[in-house]
Amino acid sequence: MRFLLFLCVATTLAAQPTYDLLLKNGTVIDPKNNLNARRDVAISGGKIAAVEASIDAAKAKKVIDVAGLYVAPGFIDLHVHVFYGDGPSYSDGGLSVLPDAFSFRSGVTTMVDAGTAGSKNFEIFKKRIIDRSKTRVLSFVNIVGAGMGGKVEQNQSDMDPAPLIALAKKYPQIIVGVKTAHFAGPEWTAVDNAVKAGTGANIPVMVDFGAFRVDRPHEELITKRLRPGDMYTHLYLPAVPMLDKDGKVRQYLWDGRKRGVLFDAGHGGGSFVFRYAVPAIKQGFIPDSISTDLHASSMIGGMKDMTNVMSKFLNMGMSLEQVIQASTWHPARQIKRTELGNLSVGMTADIAVFSVQKGKFGFTDVYGAKLDGTQMITSELTFKGGKMYWDLNGLARQSWDKLPKEYGPQADWTWDGTVSEGVRGRK
Repeated sequence: MRFLLFLCVATTLAAQPTYDLLLKNGTVIDPKNNLNARRDVAISGGKIAAVEASIDAAKAKKVIDVAGLYVAPGFIDLHVHVFYGDGPSYSDGGLSVLPDAFSFRSGVTTMVDAGTAGSKNFEIFKKRIIDRSKTRVLSFVNIVGAGMGGKVEQNQSDMDPAPLIALAKKYPQIIVGVKTAHFAGPEWTAVDNAVKAGTGANIPVMVDFGAFRVDRPHEELITKRLRPGDMYTHLYLPAVPMLDKDGKVRQYLWDGRKRGVLFDAGHGGGSFVFRYAVPAIKQGFIPDSISTDLHASSMIGGMKDMTNVMSKFLNMGMSLEQVIQASTWHPARQIKRTELGNLSVGMTADIAVFSVQKGKFGFTDVYGAKLDGTQMITSELTFKGGKMYWDLNGLARQSWDKLPKEYGPQADWTWDGTVSEGVRGRK
């Protein structure tokens, strides 16, 4: 009798699905694991459970056929401004945007705010935005205590590294770096104090150089002031002394890269021009990370969104693998969060499923100049922690005419399309 009971339990357990979700027949691009091949990806308990050439569909509660599509780690946008509020500027202001409105629809699962908050208002940012967002929001903290926006960024007396170091040690899971931006004076105070804070907290620095001055040369920033692992953002900004008189990428940039300085795209509303980006990329000077510099004006200008920026680099000559690497594994490493940006078994199931459409497309830079292209990256499905937040074409859904007559709100649907008890009887 006990044997029969054991056999019955064992049979029942064996018949239960192993995985919560299975993405079948897609082409997986996972730069961390040097993978670019057709693979099935299984998810269980919000984690990557298996990445194999073929996984039996019977082992999953839900199967989505992603044939003809690409499967990659969730995109990491390394430069955004999402400290939204009712003020007039970026920090606690209306020039920032809410993260969930712009992340998942572009395959982004992690956004890194680029110093919108300083040490004096970071706690407000955390409580109002970071803690409430479905998007994973990490942060560079501004060396200016008051944060980003206007005259406060020139206040050298508000650039004390000590409170920033203490804050970074208090929130090590959220604060990933130090930011300095828009400083216009001849002094190196902003950069040097940011580096001191980064050193004290053991986190990298991101620099938006602000005014380009002969008495505070960009060459010195790249070749002397920044440490290996620190980042210069706005790589293709018109003010950057990037090309020499013959149109060649200047040697100091190659020297900076050789010593370990990293370069972030940081498109933004005024920081990307094709006249720099196209020749630089042809010469092999590509960004370490692709980012949007998302804010209220850049999103309606030439930048648009993460997939549009990625598509620009694809059409300028970077390979698809390079574009994905610069949008996933590279930024994860830059902020020392190597649990992100890859599809290794056991990692959080942050996944971007996307298509690469072929046709005639046009892309614009921050001055309105156009680049003709033949490829466009489009986000189809986005999962964060194994939960789906974006489904452009209903790939995970059933046709309406195949559902029970009493079907209700999408939020009450389980993966297999059955109706939850909470919906039954509603009118």
